Amino acid sequence: MAGCVLYPNRTSQGFAYMGYNGQDFLSLNTKNVTWTLSQDTKFSRYVQSFFQNSTVFTELMEIMFNETCVDVMKMLLQFGRAALERQGETTLTLHVPHSWDFSTGFALDRPIGGPVLFYPRPISVAWLRDGQEVPPGPALNISPILPNADLTYQLRSVLAVAPRDGHSYVCRVHHQSLESPSPWCFAMCSAPLSSLPMPLVLVVSPFPASLLVVVSQCPLLSPL
Repeated sequence: MAGCVLYPNRTSQGFAYMGYNGQDFLSLNTKNVTWTLSQDTKFSRYVQSFFQNSTVFTELMEIMFNETCVDVMKMLLQFGRAALERQGETTLTLHVPHSWDFSTGFALDRPIGGPVLFYPRPISVAWLRDGQEVPPGPALNISPILPNADLTYQLRSVLAVAPRDGHSYVCRVHHQSLESPSPWCFAMCSAPLSSLPMPLVLVVSPFPASLLVVVSQCPLLSPL
């Protein structure tokens, strides 16, 4: 196993370890290009002597670990800087369907969810009813966290709410990307004629703290 490490202060260090029969065998000090025995056997001393006395091999190791490896690492860091320095992002969308199949309670005219994107992975999502967290149950459906192709993650939280149930609802999101409580709060109002449950779908996606979306009982979506 061999490679190099580039530290934040831009210093670097190479490393190389050799194994034999599942055991550590030799290690290389890349600064002065000397080989150290990991086990003192006749064979290991022979290999150590062979490497140490090979001028061409020694020069190759010195260039590889102190120059080439570091240069390649810096190049990779430069090309991958945008991804490596990426900070967390979180956006939130709340969907309330407007048209219903009254026999099933589901929306007819548009989907009640979408892809959930956020980064990094750790996240906490909860619904609050009148300030109290809604416990797991048939009305609350939270998907597992799944990876996306762009290295973000997705999650969906769905809460079924009966129309005119007289309660207020808040969706609370804790995520590293939220540096302070977000001011993006909306009053989500709906008054369908049916008495069937209304799903409220939370979609979280890629911008450390909490985000609140307030849901109350009225027919329009308006910012607070």
